[in-house]
Amino acid sequence: MPPRKPAVREPLTRDRVLGAAMELADREGIDALTMRRLADELGVEAMSIYYHLPNKDAILEGLVETTFAEIETEVGGFATAATPDTWRPALRERILGARRVLLRHRWVPGLMENGGSLVPTMARYVDGVVGLLRAGGLSYDLIHHALHALGSRMYGFSQELGLDDGDDSTPSLEEMMDAVPNLAAMLADVVHDDPESTLGWCDDQTEFEFGLDILLEGLARRAAEER
Repeated sequence: MPPRKPAVREPLTRDRVLGAAMELADREGIDALTMRRLADELGVEAMSIYYHLPNKDAILEGLVETTFAEIETEVGGFATAATPDTWRPALRERILGARRVLLRHRWVPGLMENGGSLVPTMARYVDGVVGLLRAGGLSYDLIHHALHALGSRMYGFSQELGLDDGDDSTPSLEEMMDAVPNLAAMLADVVHDDPESTLGWCDDQTEFEFGLDILLEGLARRAAEER
C-alpha cells in the first residue's frame, strides 16, 4: 500500500482569521473572543495569528470592516443611484439592509459604540449615505445635521430607553406609580413583550422603522424648504 499523503493544511490568512473570529463571536458572544480561543478554533498557535493581525484591537477593527463588507453585499453596493424623488426609499432600504446584517451579528453594535477608527468599508458606507442625501437635493449643511440626527440609526441600530419590565431588578408598575406616575402609565399601556427584540432595550423592528421614518420625513421637509 502506498504511503498516505499528509493532509494539506489550509494556509492561514487575514481573511481566514477574521472569518473564524466572526463565527466564534456569533456563536458564543464577543467576550468569548480571545487570542487563545481563536487560535484553538483555527488549529494554530496564537503567535501565528499575530503575523496577520498584530493584536486583539486589530481583530476587532477587522471584524467591523468585515461587517460593513457584508452590508455592502447585502444592499447591492454603496454607489449612489437616487433622485430627489427616490432618495428617501433608497436610504431607508440601505439602512434596513445594514440592520439585517447587524441582526446576524448582534455583538457588532457594542464594538461600534466603543469607538475605534473609521475603517475603509465603514467610511464608504457613510460616503454612500451622504451621496444619497446629496442626490436628494439636500445641502451639505443639512446633510451634516442629518448625520448627527440619524446617529447610530444610520448604521441599522439605535440605543433605546433602558426600560425592561421583565428585569427582576426593575420595580413593578405598582411600585413606580407613586414616584413616576406618567412613566408607569406609559409602560402599562405599551409594554414591549417581543421575543424578537434584539439590538438593545425595546429595540424591535417596528420602533426602529418608526423613528427612521420620522427622521426621513423631517429631512424631506427641510430639503423642500431649501429649494
